[in-house]
This record gives sequence, structure tokens and C-alpha cells, in this order.
Amino acid sequence: MNLNAKIINMMRKTIVSVLLLLCVAFYTNAQVTAIRAGKVIDPETGTVLTNQIILVEGRDIKAIGADVKIPAGATVIDLSKQFVLPGLFDAHTHLCMNMQHKRDANGYYITTLRDSTGLRAIQGVANARSMLEHGFTTVRDIGNAANYADTDLRRAIEQELVPGPTIINAGRIIAPYGGQFQMQADKQDLGNPEYFYADTRDELKKAVRENIHYGALVIKLVVDDQRYIYSVDDIKFVIEEAHLAGLKVAAHAWTEKGARNAVEAGVDSIEHGVRINDETLAIAKSKNIALVPTPFTETDAREGGNSGGLKEIDKKWFADVVRRANKIGVTLVFGPDVIFSTKEYPRGRLSIETIDNWKEAGISPSVILQSLTTNAANLLGVEKTRGSLKAGMRADIIAVNDNPLDKIETLKKVSFVMKNGKVFKQNSLVK
Repeated sequence: MNLNAKIINMMRKTIVSVLLLLCVAFYTNAQVTAIRAGKVIDPETGTVLTNQIILVEGRDIKAIGADVKIPAGATVIDLSKQFVLPGLFDAHTHLCMNMQHKRDANGYYITTLRDSTGLRAIQGVANARSMLEHGFTTVRDIGNAANYADTDLRRAIEQELVPGPTIINAGRIIAPYGGQFQMQADKQDLGNPEYFYADTRDELKKAVRENIHYGALVIKLVVDDQRYIYSVDDIKFVIEEAHLAGLKVAAHAWTEKGARNAVEAGVDSIEHGVRINDETLAIAKSKNIALVPTPFTETDAREGGNSGGLKEIDKKWFADVVRRANKIGVTLVFGPDVIFSTKEYPRGRLSIETIDNWKEAGISPSVILQSLTTNAANLLGVEKTRGSLKAGMRADIIAVNDNPLDKIETLKKVSFVMKNGKVFKQNSLVK
């Protein structure tokens, strides 16, 4: 070996040694936080453990239990008088849409025409912050984000440029021609970029692959909403293409036939399911397909009112669907489909307040809590890292004053929020 080669070899070894030392230093110096938790709730089992210590190191939970030792120098957070549980999930949200216009198909048109991708990304920043403030540490953004503003928002949060929940985003919604619009022959581009119209197999494959290329982490498919709808084979084709890349498929299904086609094809979730019948629900249960019933928070907040309630027609169909699905044993996942916000009713508040509609439908607090945590984590495919408080899981932690297993509405007033080991909101004592 000549002299130059020896020098290069020594330099390589030195660089590797330095990198190893830096890695060791990083993990050794990771911030350690100890949370004194008065009562810790496990949503999956419905159990409550008392006087627990949650040790957080970096972004993960290192240990949890009654006998966990608090290391010297750790930051101690006192939640001894509160109920502590995993961060909440919203599995059907539209962070980059703030539709302050007429609430019908025309409202979508106006939003598309008037609100640029840049503006909608900024709206997404505000909505994401509001969601985190109200205890939502993970969301599935299910489309309607202009030209991939949802991907940009997700990346900005991941880079810690702005605060917000972990996002599983859908990119452009794939739909039969027209999507959820009634198109006009002389304005054929009016639905872009809200939807990716795809009717042939080549178009469907292209739509899935373009979404993946531009950062989608889930595929959203509008099955119906037109007289022509996707067939079972069409949907299976999309599922196979998406699953090859590790992405799940969420199916917007408004009609009974649309829901049946989606369930028979084997989608991962049915969104809305307004007219889904019991037979189709039973098939969904057998295939472990989740239902995300959406109570459409159409309130008079957009006009400056303060009732915050659903329209009566929305309440009736939501209650019917969620009751029947719960009775049959279908996995239920929380996702209210909020598409607007105001200063008085920010996005996070509107989302969490829809638990009232679940309660009015007669759904038990334990089922509602599971829909907000463990069920949602499983649907989003993050159950190995989020959705429960265990050693090795991400430190996504919230606290409330009462037991949500007895009083689910206590989730409307979250007093503490930690995401990835960092405190975002805290109305408690720090020692």
C-alpha cells in the first residue's frame, strides 16, 4: 500500500470514529422527561393504572410503570392529578381546505378557483396547529389539497418548520370523470387539481403512481357520486397497485352499491358509508374493513353563530349508520370530515366537538375512545409506533381532567399535549 492510500485509509477510519462518537453523544444527551401520571388510560383494554411514571427519552417512551426510577437531571412534569392517554387521531380531515363559501358542490368550485395552492398550504399550517392544540397528534388528510399542498404541509411539520400532527396524506383524490362535481363542457378543467379523473386501467395506474411520486401516503378513491361508478374489479386494480407500494386505500362511498363494490374489492376503509346496508357492513366486519362515519360538521359557525350543532338531517343519517355498524361489530374510526374553520371555531375544536354526535347516537365512551386512538392507529398503519402508551412507542401523550371512559366530553378540554417527546401545550406544573 503506497503512502497516499495509507493516508486515505486513516482518514476514513477517523471519519467513521467521529461519526460513531457523535451518534453516541446524541443518544446519550437526548432530553429525558419524566411524567408523573396520576391515572394512565389504555383505550384498547379500557383499563386505568394509577400513579405511573412515564419516562420519555428523545421522541420515544423509554419506560412506563409505577416503579420506574426518575433519572437525575430529568425534567419532571406533574400530571398527578390528571388522566393521561395516547394522543388522538382524526382519520378524515382536509387540513388544506377552508371552505368559507356556499356549502354545496359550488362551494368546492369556488374554493378551487379562488384559493391558490400557496394559500391553502398556509391554511393547512393554521389548521394543523389547531389540531395539535386540541390533542390530535396524528391525522389522515384525505385529499382536497389543491396541487399537493398536503405533502408540503407534512414535510414542513416533519422538518419542524411548523407545529402540527403526524400526517398521513392522500394527495389528489382519484375519481371517475367529474368526481364529486357536475362538470361543464366548456370548463372541463374546473375540477383540477382537486381530483385526478381516471376511468381506464392505464389512467388508474397513472393516478396511483403520480400520487405516490408526489408524496401521497394513502390513496383516496371516490367510488361513486356519478351515475357511473367504479366496479369491484376497478377497485381491486387500484388496491393491488397501491399495496405494491405499501399504501392503503380509503374509499369514499356514498351509495349502497358503491359501498358494496368497495367492500367486496377489499378496501382498507369506507368513508362516509351513508347508505351502506347491514349485509355490506357484515362483509366489512369479516374482512376487517374499517368504517369512518363522518358527521359533517355543518354548523352556523361559518355565519358567526355559536351553536356548533349538526343539521338535523345529518344527525339522523350519521346516528343510523354508526349505530348499525357498532351493533354488527364493524371497526369504527373517528374522522368528522371538517372542511372549514373560523376564529371562534378553529379546526381542532370543530373536530373534537363531534364526539357529541357519537354520544347522542348511543355509542359508549370506550368505543368512541378506541375510534380516536387504537382503531385509528391500526387503520393508518402506525400501530407499532403510535396509538398507545408503551415502552418503545412514540411519546404522543395528552392529559385531561376527567376520565374519558366515564365522561367522553372531557376530551374537548385537553390540558397537556406532547408529540414526539416535545411538549406543545401545558397547563400543568413543571419541576
